[in-house]
Amino acid sequence: MNDLATLDAYGVLSEPDTLKLTRLLPGPIERVWAYLTDSDLRRQWLASGKMEMKVGAPVELVWRNDELTNPPGERPAGFPDEHRMASQLTELDPPRKLSISWTGSGDVSFELESVGNKVLLTVTHRSIADRATMLMFGAGWHMHLDILAARATGAEPMPFWDGWSRLMKDYEQRLPA
Repeated sequence: MNDLATLDAYGVLSEPDTLKLTRLLPGPIERVWAYLTDSDLRRQWLASGKMEMKVGAPVELVWRNDELTNPPGERPAGFPDEHRMASQLTELDPPRKLSISWTGSGDVSFELESVGNKVLLTVTHRSIADRATMLMFGAGWHMHLDILAARATGAEPMPFWDGWSRLMKDYEQRLPA
């Protein structure tokens, strides 16, 4: 990517069933890699869960979105306080690429590229089944990545659920019907 100034926090469709989001984070690349692979760091912005650094290894992700920010904001009806997903590590190239099967809803790859003293993180979620899921994933990834950026820079993130609800409306307008 040549012009990092054009980075947009919103996800874009790179294919009809593929959502891609980017963030420019403070480096070094090993620090951002740790936020992806270390359960204690990952739980601060996404989900906890042991991850053996081996292709084919099982990965259990445990989301507790109410714990990501204080306050958490108002959780929408129908969302539990905890969500677990058994997955599998499908690609590994430390510290540049990590891919995980997203059981029942595609697969996700995290790609890191050093850009000076910063790191370009690209998250690509493929094989998203339908528009309703795409909207939820768009808002979810966007909010989780905003929290990661806040944690990486020492800023205070906005309440998770309030941001997610606002972003759902934004993605409803931004993504094609």
